[in-house]
Amino acid sequence: MSNMSAPVEVVLSADSAGQLFNCAVFDPHSGSEFLSYRGGNTSSRSLTVLNGEYILGAQLGKNFLNVWEIQRKDQLQQKIVCPGIVTCLCASPDGLYVLAGIAEAIYLWEISTGNLLAILSRHYQDVSCICFTDDSSHFVSGGKDNLALIWTLSSVVQLDSSRTPEPRHILSRHSLPITDIHCGLMGPQARVATASLDQTAKVWEVSSGEMLLSVLFDVGIMSVTFDPCEYFLFCGGSDGNIFQVSLCSTSLSRDKTFQTDSDGNQVFKGHRNLVTCLSVSMDGTLLLSGSNDETVRMWDVQSKQCIWSINHKGPVTNAVIIPAPSNMFLADSHPAVPLPRFSRHLNPSEQGDGTGSGGMCLRLGANTQEPEGTYLEKADELCSLMCAVTDKSVFGDGENTKVRVSELEEEVKTLKKINKDLYEFSTQLLTKPN
Repeated sequence: MSNMSAPVEVVLSADSAGQLFNCAVFDPHSGSEFLSYRGGNTSSRSLTVLNGEYILGAQLGKNFLNVWEIQRKDQLQQKIVCPGIVTCLCASPDGLYVLAGIAEAIYLWEISTGNLLAILSRHYQDVSCICFTDDSSHFVSGGKDNLALIWTLSSVVQLDSSRTPEPRHILSRHSLPITDIHCGLMGPQARVATASLDQTAKVWEVSSGEMLLSVLFDVGIMSVTFDPCEYFLFCGGSDGNIFQVSLCSTSLSRDKTFQTDSDGNQVFKGHRNLVTCLSVSMDGTLLLSGSNDETVRMWDVQSKQCIWSINHKGPVTNAVIIPAPSNMFLADSHPAVPLPRFSRHLNPSEQGDGTGSGGMCLRLGANTQEPEGTYLEKADELCSLMCAVTDKSVFGDGENTKVRVSELEEEVKTLKKINKDLYEFSTQLLTKPN
């Protein structure tokens, strides 16, 4: 590494055997190994990078996470015990939260305190995959119950413990278990792709929950991803084939059956067993795939040729192309924040387990609600209004957007006025002599 600058992107992969390493970091262009992290092995859909400072991986078949500081590859740094065996794991892109699927429930932890903020029990079977939008505002969970659920993070982190958070949308068009989920870019405007054993991959809109596309294959689909521009949808088959579906062809109908053609619907052939994971480089030219045939392959998207292949010692459980964290190649850097223990119970202060963090938690009293709805509800309304601005008005003539923005500004003004009036009214009430 000394004679070259650190790479912009790296490949991170893991296999179920864990003989050579738990997970390792490779050069996307040559396939040569930069670093490896030892100790244990990571289950499928359960390897995640937290804030560019830690790698977290759920131990296969056990109820804990393995944690490494990203530049300390010599030894396992710590284990974080969880309330059960973790089936999928995902850190929010902003580094504030970690989500884990444990049986049919989703657990949400706050990183700064280790507090367990929510347990979401809305799936009927094990949660198989979970994924955040790029702005950390939403996340999508998929389960063996054939359902994918879109959640708004703010509704899940709310402080009112009497209200059970509900998903923003329930995507129920799959007829067999969901195997993989991928969220595109653009935050609340994003599209999300789901893969299923029902031999389809589907594309949905986060804001409306609407299905935009369903593609039928002749094998179960085990993994799915977009390229960053969403020109293509890549789907990994249970037969080892990777299917490239063009999202730009003019003849696109909402339901289609995959066939190769000159429009960009093509197949990558090379894996001898099911394709467990897929990932595309930032510039859209490279496709990474991991398979139960114990190899990770890098493909040139344009030519469909395999550029390199790395042999693992067991079925590949995780493989992803990520921006290289700046700390990864700085030998003496340390995480800014130490990782706390993860609480096993909701609201640890109320459980009396003595893990008081010394911080202060501010809750809005239940008696401050005015009849015309609380500020939280108003904020929620504004948020959903902003989310509802469709692509057309974002990319259209720009006139709609201006109108929408001024409407929202008016709304904010009105809210501020109500706030002021309420404040003045309540001070008069409180200071009025009896």
